[in-house]
Amino acid sequence: MDTVITPERIELPPGAVLRLLGNWQDYQKLQRQLGDRAVPRIKYRLGAILLMAPLPEHGKKASLLASIVTTLLDYLNRIYDSFTPITMSLSEVSGIEPDYCFYIENWQQVRGKDRIDWQNDPPPDLAIEVDVTSYTDLNDYLPYKVPEVWLLKNNQLLVYKLQGENYVITESSYFPNVSEIVRQCLLIASEQTTSEAIKWLRNFLHSKGS
Repeated sequence: MDTVITPERIELPPGAVLRLLGNWQDYQKLQRQLGDRAVPRIKYRLGAILLMAPLPEHGKKASLLASIVTTLLDYLNRIYDSFTPITMSLSEVSGIEPDYCFYIENWQQVRGKDRIDWQNDPPPDLAIEVDVTSYTDLNDYLPYKVPEVWLLKNNQLLVYKLQGENYVITESSYFPNVSEIVRQCLLIASEQTTSEAIKWLRNFLHSKGS
């Protein structure tokens, strides 16, 4: 498939990342042109628009990570809300699309909302990004002050927490040793299936609680 960017069509081959010079108005125009399409993904940084067509690997790993989070939250009996796809945007500043995001501490603030006001509502407590094509930049989350961001890159989960004005690698606020849990689930999912990986996780958690 060739890359096509016209007023009528936007097509990128799987795995492609395209950077365009443009302002906020250009970004909004491309957003309207894409409508509800999930592909390509689109983000805005000051003066630049990035388009990315995910590979199947991207979607599988993002789905697995989200399933791990929901399984752990259910085990901990936590109330939460999750969103995907979702566009986070601050006018003239930023527009991003996390793979998944979770409201854990602040679920009551977004309960029942069809739209989130990124200027006034709290950010997600946890955002998840799978980076297969070097499309992700942790600094994209700084304007929103997302407390915790997970980045899966090269089959390794990196947990970043916001400290002051920067993200630092550390342990998750919610799940101790989650990087090792993710590593094991990825291994099982690659050799078997996602469902087998989540089955292993449930059995692992059950054995810890018994």
